[in-house]
Amino acid sequence: MLFIWFWLVAIMITAYVVLDGFDLGAGVLHLFIAKTDQERRTMLRTIGPVWDGNEVWLLAGGGTLYFAFPLLYASGFSGFYLPLMIVLWLLILRGIGIELRMHLEGTVWRGFFDGCFALSSTLLAIFYGAALGNVIRGVPLNKEGYFFLSLWTNWRTGPEPGILDWYTVIAGVLALIALTIHGAHYVAVKTSGDLNLRARRVASLLWPALVLITMVSLRATLSIRPDALTNYRRFPVLYLIPVAVALSLIAMYLHRRRNQDKGAFLASCAYLIFMLVGAAAAVYPNLLVSTTDPALNITVYNAAAGSYSLSYGLIWWSFGMLLAVGYFVFIYRMFRGKVAA
Repeated sequence: MLFIWFWLVAIMITAYVVLDGFDLGAGVLHLFIAKTDQERRTMLRTIGPVWDGNEVWLLAGGGTLYFAFPLLYASGFSGFYLPLMIVLWLLILRGIGIELRMHLEGTVWRGFFDGCFALSSTLLAIFYGAALGNVIRGVPLNKEGYFFLSLWTNWRTGPEPGILDWYTVIAGVLALIALTIHGAHYVAVKTSGDLNLRARRVASLLWPALVLITMVSLRATLSIRPDALTNYRRFPVLYLIPVAVALSLIAMYLHRRRNQDKGAFLASCAYLIFMLVGAAAAVYPNLLVSTTDPALNITVYNAAAGSYSLSYGLIWWSFGMLLAVGYFVFIYRMFRGKVAA
């Protein structure tokens, strides 16, 4: 049962990254590839019907985490209080940028809200990557299961790291590049004309950087967490995950070269999915690693709710997910096709 709930949380977080990831990527590109007010309106229309629904997966993932692993929820929200508040404000600014842009006339106001949308999307991508980097690297947990992290210390990993160090910065850059390409592929799928061509060009230009930063991040992870391959050695079938990551990168390149927008977008979806699945497989059964003492790690065994709650919760979770998936299928089918200016 604990194994199931671990992967349910992982799946929901992955769904959020894949779905809201192209929203964030479109936001990063908003001021760069949209040259006119009409093109910026078109870019917002590509995500307009779905962006707020995509963020439901973040709330659902957080709620599931709270239900299944309350100790992790309590520890993480206390230790990451500062970055979580920053993320909350960035989510608010992003929503404001999308919703209020059309309600106030004037180039100054529209420029301000466009800036809010682009800047908050960029910073969110970086913070999400850095957050995953912190989970993989570990935090200084104490005997009560809590910790405190400064925003940064000496930029080095070790027993007392900061939220930002050289490793988490690499993770943040990886997330920014990956989500920017993901958003460029989505914009290319949903638009035509000059906007489509610029989105394709951005995806092509960033692809070599994505390959490079992916290899750098893998090497960096193995240097600070040599035990990251423990599960892979125990279950050799898991080595298919990095192979799938490599194949998704190749597929992304080939589809982009042939101007097959949907194929390139699906390949970027596969890249994000396999990268996150690979990370989850590397850390299991740990949920949060202690940099001071491995005995203090928060795992699925010492952080889980009662077995009775988890058993019956799985039934209600299944009903809720069926409704959510049905809603998403309906919305994406309703608004399929390219966006008209």
